[in-house]
Order: sequence, then C-alpha cells, then structure tokens
Amino acid sequence: MWLARIHVTLKPVVNDPQGLAVLGGLHQLGYSSVASVRIGKYLEVQLQAPDEATAARQVDEMCRRLLANPVIEDYRFTLEPAPTPATT
Repeated sequence: MWLARIHVTLKPVVNDPQGLAVLGGLHQLGYSSVASVRIGKYLEVQLQAPDEATAARQVDEMCRRLLANPVIEDYRFTLEPAPTPATT
C-alpha cells in the first residue's frame, strides 16, 4: 500500500482570483509584508500497487486525467509506504 501526497497549483501565468482575495484579506488584517498568495489543492491518495514505479505511474495518470487540469495547473507528488494501522 502506498500513500501519494499530491499538490496541485495554478500555473504561474494563470490569474488566481482566490489568491488575490486572500492577499487582500491578509493586508486588511495588518499583514502588509505578504507579497503574494497562490491557492492550490492538497490531496492524499492511498493505493495498492506492487512497487513504487507502478504506483508513481498510476498517480501520474490520475493527476493528468482527473485531479489536475493540465491546461492551467501544475502538479507534483511524493510517494511513501502507507502507514499500517495500529492494532490493539
């Protein structure tokens, strides 16, 4: 079992109205040192695969086909063995 930690962000050339709204809110709260804000998504996906290379191929395909819009978003991910549940 593998755990994929996936980060999806807008490409730098894409406007980010949510980021601008958060930036404005932070400035109104007195955080004038904040220069910019970009909003993204974070996902954790557990999957079964026989090895890390297979898991990586599957996660990359998931990102390209559903989790990210490759026209306007970039994605990156890490894989690690999924933690096993503690038994009592």
